[in-house]
Amino acid sequence: MSEVILQCDALCRVYEDGDKSVTVLRHVDLKLLAGEKIAIVGGSGSGKSTLLNLLGGLDYPSSGKVLMRGRDITKLDERTLCRLRNQQLGFVYQFHHLLPEFDAQENVAMPLLIGGKPRKEAWDAAEAMLERVGMAHRLTHRPAQLSGGERQRVAIARALVTRPDCVLLDEPTGNLDPRSAAQVLELIDELGQDLASFVVVTHDPAIAAHMHRTLELRDGVLQVLE
Repeated sequence: MSEVILQCDALCRVYEDGDKSVTVLRHVDLKLLAGEKIAIVGGSGSGKSTLLNLLGGLDYPSSGKVLMRGRDITKLDERTLCRLRNQQLGFVYQFHHLLPEFDAQENVAMPLLIGGKPRKEAWDAAEAMLERVGMAHRLTHRPAQLSGGERQRVAIARALVTRPDCVLLDEPTGNLDPRSAAQVLELIDELGQDLASFVVVTHDPAIAAHMHRTLELRDGVLQVLE
């Protein structure tokens, strides 16, 4: 049986809005296996990004647990949680969030440098990962000099350079033209075979169709999409 990489049990998230409580997630259960790719779909405001933030330790649940390789990340202090996010999780968003003053290689090397890797090791790893995503010819280009699809490729390289167990992607093609979106989807397909497990929040049925499983968030409940 494949190892469970990421798991949540009875996950709930309630926000207080004045004198009202708004329940976004209701007792969500999820298991992500090693090498698995899962799509999470649902309407706007259904809680998809909230769930992704909870899985990535960027927000805390109102109740329930999030387990990374069996370790409850909701119980970790901030320093330990930051180290876990740096080493075991990768993040890709609709907007690339690359640092504009740094070139592609510097942006990709940044998680390794933050994690304490020597500069040469970080630089070499960044170059190798950029080559893997087809961006070896853009090492010294800054984000403003790259197309939307190229910036997203750099963002994916940055998410993968630490060799994380899991990559969380929030609408990774939502800001791209159809051709660039198709290229990013091909890249996710290729990299998902041997680099990490993926959880992808998406409105794009083409992306969902390429995942091993598709789950839908509806009224705060996560269910298998028939």
